[in-house]
Amino acid sequence: MFNGLCADLNDISKLSFAKTRSVCPENFTGEKGKAGMAETGTGASCARDLGRGWKISPSVPVPAHTTFTLCDIQAEGAIKHFWITGATNCWRWLILRMYWDDSDIPAVECPLGDFFCTPNAEVYAQINSLAVCVNPKVGLNCYWTMPFKKRARITLENINDSDATIYYQIDYIETKLEDEIAYFCARFNRVNPLPYKTDYTIIDGIKGKGQYVGTHLFWGVNNNGWWGEGEIKFFMDGDTEFPTICGTGTEDYFCGAYNFDVNGKYTEFSSPYTGLSKVMRGNGLYDVSQRFALYRWHITDPIYFENDLRVTIQALGWRKDGKYLPLQDDISSVAYWYQTAPFTEFPPLPDKDYLEII
Repeated sequence: MFNGLCADLNDISKLSFAKTRSVCPENFTGEKGKAGMAETGTGASCARDLGRGWKISPSVPVPAHTTFTLCDIQAEGAIKHFWITGATNCWRWLILRMYWDDSDIPAVECPLGDFFCTPNAEVYAQINSLAVCVNPKVGLNCYWTMPFKKRARITLENINDSDATIYYQIDYIETKLEDEIAYFCARFNRVNPLPYKTDYTIIDGIKGKGQYVGTHLFWGVNNNGWWGEGEIKFFMDGDTEFPTICGTGTEDYFCGAYNFDVNGKYTEFSSPYTGLSKVMRGNGLYDVSQRFALYRWHITDPIYFENDLRVTIQALGWRKDGKYLPLQDDISSVAYWYQTAPFTEFPPLPDKDYLEII
């Protein structure tokens, strides 16, 4: 019988032995028949005339400099949907980590907003993609399938000096997985500014067998003119100086063309697999820098690797004499991939001040 792992329109009519469960502030364990039972919570005073069962615990406080466990699922199965939002003055200062099975090394580690392609919560941009949806007002949704054999633990660390209030729901299934399963991983990086004549590294150090499935870039431009002539490169399975895959330009990798320029303006778009979700143009006074948020999902065209993977992209503009200009921009990224265990232990994330977007 169908295990429910990869449900789509072709599978929706199939019967399955999978069991659907959900973790949220009204049911921290996801147990059957245990939701909506809270007696205390952030909504208790609002429901004081209604009593138990009337939205007593819709959210959780995450005090400054603490870590909250969003879920700790003890089962075999897969997370199918993750929704989260909240009151905070900086998405960059909430660090999302995901641990699969018995690993103490996070397979996912990045700022919350960047994971959902929304680094700056103050600047709303709707995203209509298969893997990530961002809906009014900053409802963050993830549809990556995240399988686990024994355990799934997700935490949120508040590195800010002020408290946050978080609303969330994690929908998952308990089901039997195939013997060989790849685990979902994601990793954040930022370089500001990029050293002259240096390629930006999206990810390095992936070890194991798997497939690369997505890229999010948040690009702050420090020069006038077009900034996206650079090539993306995938170095896999022992590649050294030269990669196996080399793109033709930044906008080309994100499935656009000719600078995303329509009638002399950058043009946002959001599609199932690719998007230029937001252009921050500045106001000509104190907000002077331009920033670009882009995503590219390799859902139908995963990049498979056997042993290792490194992904880089060049930052190139133009000089006045028609030659390329290596740029020194502010670039952030999230790489998304699946791999076999064990997981790579990457260097620590940058500190609070380095993460901040001004």
